[in-house]
Amino acid sequence: MKVTKAYVNTAGYCLAEASHAVKYDKSGQIKFNALFVLINHPKHGWMLMDTGYSRQFYQATAYFPNKIYALITKVFITEEEEIQSQLHYLGLKCADIKYIIITHFHADHIAALKDFPLATIFCSQESFLQLKKIPAVFGFSKGILHGLIPSDLETRVKFFDNPAHKTSDPIFDWKYDLFGDDSIYIYPLPGHACGQVGLMLETDKNKYFFVSDACWTERAYKQLALPHPIVRLFFYSWKKYKQTIYQLAIFHRQNTEVLIVPTHCNVTTSKLLINKSGLNEI
Repeated sequence: MKVTKAYVNTAGYCLAEASHAVKYDKSGQIKFNALFVLINHPKHGWMLMDTGYSRQFYQATAYFPNKIYALITKVFITEEEEIQSQLHYLGLKCADIKYIIITHFHADHIAALKDFPLATIFCSQESFLQLKKIPAVFGFSKGILHGLIPSDLETRVKFFDNPAHKTSDPIFDWKYDLFGDDSIYIYPLPGHACGQVGLMLETDKNKYFFVSDACWTERAYKQLALPHPIVRLFFYSWKKYKQTIYQLAIFHRQNTEVLIVPTHCNVTTSKLLINKSGLNEI
């Protein structure tokens, strides 16, 4: 089943070191755009995959120890770039968003969560448990800022745990049919973050696999070009990260018709982000 419509754009960006994103690349800063996906499901209505940055990031990192996050990761986001502003291109308001699918709880993927107080939030149980377990004072060291988390998250969260929607997968071990209608599939992509997931959907234009930060560039799954080992300091599991990369490489070889979209891969996302000042239908 195809979704009715889907759109992509970015909500802010941060600067990253090129030689950290891909080992042995020349030194220099590159943009890590914060991609989000806006989906119109024929039955369940409007939903998001991730939210990108918001100006709330600046508030959440105004003081130590979270300020260390902002000093290490230079973030740029304006009011016009926030999701709540971009929804206006389609005549939508934050209250129109019924669901938000969170791939993982790093700040560049969830910074606007508080703008959607009515939305049900889907995430993996593993990522939620880590969020609950890690103390706020240490969260920044794993990319988690508790100040960005809605206070009522626990009452609004749903996990990918309905047995009727979960089936085995020959490459990724399992996949989850989100609404049980063959429209949106969730895949486990752990390593970069605890319990990270990706999302697959099909529109009239193409079939897309949004893999979040399972890799940072398409070279990772095409050439097995891994990031610099220094990033292990911030990853949940280097072993699982590499395993996920190998799984993506296998998937790509077997499904060349599917466009794999890493959140921060400028080569891939540039094919989708034609309209810089509005939402891009895919």
